[in-house]
Amino acid sequence: MLFFRAVALLAFASTWIGCASAPTTDDVPGVDAIDAASTDAASIDAVSEPTGADVVADASRTDALGDRGIADDAPSTAPSVRRTYAATEEVFLNPERGFYRSVELTTTTNLSSIRTAGYTLVHSYVRLDSVRDRPITQAVLDAMVRGFGVARAAGVKIILRFAYNFGPYPDSEPDASRAQILAHIAQLRPFLREHADVIALVQAGFIGAWGEWHTSTNNLLANPADRRTILEALLDALPAERAVQLRYPRHKFEMYGEALASGAAFRATYAARTGHHNDCFLSSDTDVGTYPTGQMERWRTYLAQDNLFVPMGGETCAVFPARTDCATAVAEMERLRFTYINNDYESTVVNRWSMQGCRTAMERRLGYRLGLVEASFPERANAGDAFEFSISLRNDGYAAPINPRVSYVVFDGNGRREVVAIEGLEVRSLLPALPHTITRTLRVPSLPAGSYDVFFWLPDASPRLRDRTEYAIRLAATGVWDASKGMNRLGTLAIR
Repeated sequence: MLFFRAVALLAFASTWIGCASAPTTDDVPGVDAIDAASTDAASIDAVSEPTGADVVADASRTDALGDRGIADDAPSTAPSVRRTYAATEEVFLNPERGFYRSVELTTTTNLSSIRTAGYTLVHSYVRLDSVRDRPITQAVLDAMVRGFGVARAAGVKIILRFAYNFGPYPDSEPDASRAQILAHIAQLRPFLREHADVIALVQAGFIGAWGEWHTSTNNLLANPADRRTILEALLDALPAERAVQLRYPRHKFEMYGEALASGAAFRATYAARTGHHNDCFLSSDTDVGTYPTGQMERWRTYLAQDNLFVPMGGETCAVFPARTDCATAVAEMERLRFTYINNDYESTVVNRWSMQGCRTAMERRLGYRLGLVEASFPERANAGDAFEFSISLRNDGYAAPINPRVSYVVFDGNGRREVVAIEGLEVRSLLPALPHTITRTLRVPSLPAGSYDVFFWLPDASPRLRDRTEYAIRLAATGVWDASKGMNRLGTLAIR
């Protein structure tokens, strides 16, 4: 086994820059041009209108760290060489995005066939029908934990929802009282935190038919305070890095006001962690009540801005050719920043996407698709030399990655491996249809002379999954993905 050593970084020299010519608003509907003068990757400039968003531009900090990976002197003593990479149209798997399959988490024993069939996401209800008026039984909790383990073993992640019934509509089976829901969330808290590594996100659930926040038999939708209390209890039960999705955009607006501006994104606030799911996407001229009659454009504009910074997904529920056919479906997914869509429902709609020829484009672009444009680093250098490392990416997906992760530059060869963290890179800020260039001043590792492969590595943030190749992000470029390592090979560096 190759030797791993992650380099701890106490400080870093960093620069975010745009492309040579900044993109215009024509590059992506609803997004303002990059402000190349904006200078803080940790705090993105705010925008006031829901139709625009600035993008992280630059953060510059330098400290002396000797030969631990980050340089303490500039300019670099080893000249960097620019390398370009060919784009690919290949459809391939990446974590936390794409079409999903529906499963029963508490009864499934093997999900490996899901990933083999080309899916990295599953959706599961955890049914609480039998405990509407009492604590969740240990048997239910144990079954849920086993399901988390099955998902982890298969290399997939879960879109999770808790519900007390499966409808029907309009005469639904009961949900639970506010007090009982809060007690159940408190019971679930340690399990959600322990197994957050395989939870992509959680849908708000609990209230009403199917946990869809309508048809509550306990009248939980009449009082906005009840809705907010339950949502925030669920958010508190999860780690701060995980989001909860609401079924109706107006519910988030009632709680937190206008759509997120960039300055409010990626924080541990309730608003920054609350996304959206649409369970009747495209299925009528109001998406079956998702939008109030006559207000579709208002709420789609709201979502287009909010979903720059929070996750969006859902499913269709009926054929409605004016909206469910390919032309509108693709345009809506792009505009509303869709990360995932149900493969199993509504099956006629999904099958029509295949027949009409747009499913492949959806498979390619749902969520993020990070194209590797170019990278710069030396061809040869002495151990300890400072050099400028730069990598340029373009997100050709519909959305940014939904969960944080750390990126690394990896030097690998001759039985040795040196791993240098690129701190300060917020992958959730890699917005769609825009160029992103990340530049750092690094130091050549103290490794024996020889040739070393240089990789860009985007593993899962969880230590439990960090070395699982299935959970690493693959870049969209020809010939760079090393499936055995779960890393993207940029080229070689000869250390003298």
